[in-house]
Amino acid sequence: MSSHHSNEDHIALSGAVVHRLFTALRLGISKGDIESSLTAHDLQGLSPLDQLKGLLNRFNIKGIKGGAVAWRRFDRRQLPALICFDGQWWLASNDGDDILLQSDEGQADRVVSSGDLSDVSVLWLKRMSTGQKTETDAPTARKLILSALFQDKAWLGNVMVATVIVNVLAIATSLFALQVYDRVVPTLAYSTLTTLVVCMMGIVLLDWLLKRTRAKVLDSLAADVDMRLSKQVFHHLLHLRLDNQPNSLGTLNAQVNGLESVRQFFTSGIVFGLIDLPFAIMFIGFISMIGGVVGWVYALLFPIAILLGLVTQFRLKSLIKKQIMRSNERQGLLIDVIRGSESIRANNAGWRFSNEWEQITQSLASYQLRQKTISQLSTATTGSLSTIAYVAAVVVGVFQVEAGNLTMGGMIACSILGGRVINPIAQGVQYLVQWQSVSQSLDMVDQLLSLELERKPDQHLLVGEQQIDAVSIDSVRFAYTDSPVKHLDIESLSFNAGDRVLLVGPIGCGKSTLLKVLAGLYRPGEGRVMLGSLDLWEIDPQFVTSHVSYLPQNVHLFKGTLKSNLALSGTVSDTEMMDVVKALGVDKIAQGNPKGMELEVSEGGEGLSGGQRQLVALSRTITAKPTIWLLDEPTASLDGDSEKRVWEVLEKYIKPTDILVVSTHRPMLAAHIANRVLVMQQGKVVRDGTPAAVLPALMGSKTSTSTSTRSAAATSSASASSATASSTATSTRSKRGFNAI
Repeated sequence: MSSHHSNEDHIALSGAVVHRLFTALRLGISKGDIESSLTAHDLQGLSPLDQLKGLLNRFNIKGIKGGAVAWRRFDRRQLPALICFDGQWWLASNDGDDILLQSDEGQADRVVSSGDLSDVSVLWLKRMSTGQKTETDAPTARKLILSALFQDKAWLGNVMVATVIVNVLAIATSLFALQVYDRVVPTLAYSTLTTLVVCMMGIVLLDWLLKRTRAKVLDSLAADVDMRLSKQVFHHLLHLRLDNQPNSLGTLNAQVNGLESVRQFFTSGIVFGLIDLPFAIMFIGFISMIGGVVGWVYALLFPIAILLGLVTQFRLKSLIKKQIMRSNERQGLLIDVIRGSESIRANNAGWRFSNEWEQITQSLASYQLRQKTISQLSTATTGSLSTIAYVAAVVVGVFQVEAGNLTMGGMIACSILGGRVINPIAQGVQYLVQWQSVSQSLDMVDQLLSLELERKPDQHLLVGEQQIDAVSIDSVRFAYTDSPVKHLDIESLSFNAGDRVLLVGPIGCGKSTLLKVLAGLYRPGEGRVMLGSLDLWEIDPQFVTSHVSYLPQNVHLFKGTLKSNLALSGTVSDTEMMDVVKALGVDKIAQGNPKGMELEVSEGGEGLSGGQRQLVALSRTITAKPTIWLLDEPTASLDGDSEKRVWEVLEKYIKPTDILVVSTHRPMLAAHIANRVLVMQQGKVVRDGTPAAVLPALMGSKTSTSTSTRSAAATSSASASSATASSTATSTRSKRGFNAI
């Protein structure tokens, strides 16, 4: 375990609070058994985490994983968990933005803010997923939707009952017409008419109530399914391997939002397929019972309309796919233009993006026009078939009346029931047409769900407890997806406790990629990254993030306030945050605005300069108190005074046993805190030594290498005085770029 847990090791676990945790995990262990086990000889003197492990072993409980971590690095989605606060153990659970603490029965619960718990320890347990998943069990959008729809099957029974009654009541309308025209009209039996009308009013009211109830059930179901699906897809997105994410933000956004057009189709489509369509066939049977051969008119219409829907769907298949692709391109272009509006205006490139936007919009309009033409043709044809069916039924009915096989009331009743056949048929054609668009959306979501996660769902992850004293790389090769170039090719590299390492090298040499691989953001195609004695990719991400902090080169801030961006995880106390903020000079940002720390920040950090964004992100890294610091150009956007202050603050907050690995193009300013310098070229470490041995050679441009790039740069520098003005400028840039390493 990390050292921050040592203060809590002497505080005994309470049987009551452990029982609360076990109850939350649905482990049926009584409070008395837990208390007696905690007092057993073999569990005495152990750390709280070891006591929990002992309890799980004693009660032979399988399929549970857990560990210990500092609250400031804890993922609140893992709550409930045990925390040591104010001299005792509590069960912590989410209470909105605050934390609800529960202890022994009879003791009052407490509600505290997350910042009050920044220095406490957390013991967490979680059920592991059961069963081994195969490739065929991989999640798909269809499986997710169906599992969400039928997780609680009670709704289907309620809707089926309501729909059955509604359709049966529809028969009453035709019977009303039959009785009125055959019995009431010939005899003017007003008492019978009054009885029939009263009955029909009751039927109409019941029909309205049932339809209203069914609509509420389906709307509630759609909202519930949407919430569960969006949460699951968003969770999948959060845990994607970052090196496998789609390059197009427009495509990624469309993949995430693809389910919105799907869930309503499934909720209403399932009801139609299971209930409405079978009843259309039933109504054809009733028409046959009343009107005889009149039923054949609608029986022939049924397959013709379904065939029309299938043909329309086939014609729309490739068209809708092209339309979705172009729509994603336009969305991606819009995102690019919004983000890069300053560059577009500064380089007078608006015409180029306008042309591209017009071309995409023009092609989209063409696809949409063709799609609407096909859909409207299908709708018009279905309407014409409905009219033809009605006319044909009337004509056939006339001959049946003449033959004495059908009364006038029976013919009218058949016409009314015919409408109940025609509507589902027309609706079925529309569903077949709509399915093509829905199918494309499902395929988009499937593409997202097929992307590999950072950890496999069925992987049994390890949880380390020791203080991390080393990070090492063994035969690591990394290349981006669909790229033949190795961006990292390192046989062996290790960093030990107390190391302060500078990464230097030209642009594109692999410094940032190395940091991301060490942070567990990118997974190498070959080799292993060891965190202590364990493979980083076999360790629970919760444990990795409790020890490793990564500061990216391109800092991203989120919509909110300056304070919310500084306390992004919500687990740092205000006092601790303000100490770091003042040390780095971030407080000056707040002082320059009337809103202070509530200064509004837009998406991406618009409104703050690059240097200010970098200081905010660095503050977040420092308050996280990691064991391993991975910083990618942390001072690239800072002036000289701010950069000097950053290195002084880092010296203050980095513990003697911590590991610091920082990439920089200005190594001389950080040389005083470093004990190692790594020089990288083309994804490889070409030199590893002390600052005194490596930096003078770099800054003096005297490094001897066999690569043509470095030789050319040296030659250009030597002949700069006799070159042309253009050659001089090129040589100067090459020399400046080299010396800045």
